[in-house]
Amino acid sequence: MQLSGSCHCGAVTFSVESAHPVPFNLCYCSICRKTAGSGGFAINLGAEAASLAVTGREHVTVYHARLEDGGESPGERHFCKHCGTALWVWDPRWPDLIHPHAGAIETPLPVPPERLHLMLAGKPDWVAGPDGPADRHFDGYPD
Repeated sequence: MQLSGSCHCGAVTFSVESAHPVPFNLCYCSICRKTAGSGGFAINLGAEAASLAVTGREHVTVYHARLEDGGESPGERHFCKHCGTALWVWDPRWPDLIHPHAGAIETPLPVPPERLHLMLAGKPDWVAGPDGPADRHFDGYPD
């Protein structure tokens, strides 16, 4: 399925092919919460990195998140440098994959049959807990 997305100000548009466009993975880690926000979590989709097509790439900037141990994540978090919209994440450890942020996608997405809540140990108290009967819950990363 082709997914189309953009930033808030319209400087960046992109498209990418995804075999699994279901927004089911909700991450509550501090990196996802603070760089992508949206209800206290971020939802990243899986897609094929080679299919990424971007218009306005000159308006995109990259952030490498700081890790708890003081190091830097190799993952590249792509944002619009004008409006700050989180667009996608690419990580050289999995070079064939790209993870567009569901919040930047305009294409109607399928409703997930279940949701996976991960890194719940980092969930702030103001965020409501997971509530779906088929939802799965993990304090860290699932196996």
